[in-house]
Amino acid sequence: MKRNMGSGIYLIVDPSMDELILMNKLNMCLREKLAAVQIWDNFNDNQNIIELINKICGQCHAKNVPVLINNRWKLLNNSLLDGVHFDVIPENYTQLKGSVIHPFISGLTCNNDLTHVEWASKNKLDYISFCSIFPSQTANSCEIVNFNTIHDASRNYGLPIYLAGGIKPENMHRLDELKYTGIAVVSGIMSKDNPNESIKKYLEKINKK
Repeated sequence: MKRNMGSGIYLIVDPSMDELILMNKLNMCLREKLAAVQIWDNFNDNQNIIELINKICGQCHAKNVPVLINNRWKLLNNSLLDGVHFDVIPENYTQLKGSVIHPFISGLTCNNDLTHVEWASKNKLDYISFCSIFPSQTANSCEIVNFNTIHDASRNYGLPIYLAGGIKPENMHRLDELKYTGIAVVSGIMSKDNPNESIKKYLEKINKK
């Protein structure tokens, strides 16, 4: 059964983090409402990747939160993952989709090039994520997205839009003019000692929108 992504906070976690710390922080985050969790493609060489993925999925699925993998779509076939997030348009997507043995959520990082949004719409992806909205250390490979691009995407395509890169509770008022489904966050939550409290601050801003 394909889980659906929600609105609000799309949490991105770094699997290279100490596993005990990662799982404890994730457990705290799951006290609050999450749209989805994405596992960043940043594994340690000595990790049992499937085992860690399934532990993360187990915690999230208990709260009915879907879990996506960053780029490594082949892991969908031998784990509990719900979907994949692509940083770039994948080659042979139709063939790729046919080789996955169950329905899955799919999303794509987009920038100022609307042909990426058009591709995502044409191929019936579940969502797009614009990166980077503001300058960010964790999104330093992304160009800054022009708000007009996001306006065009929301006006001309029916895809849910998540925003990523440098977004903090104190600058979220600058997003009020935009139509979006949620905010993708990495360090703004997982670097905190009480990540669930950080999620509450983001959600307060989103709910006032």
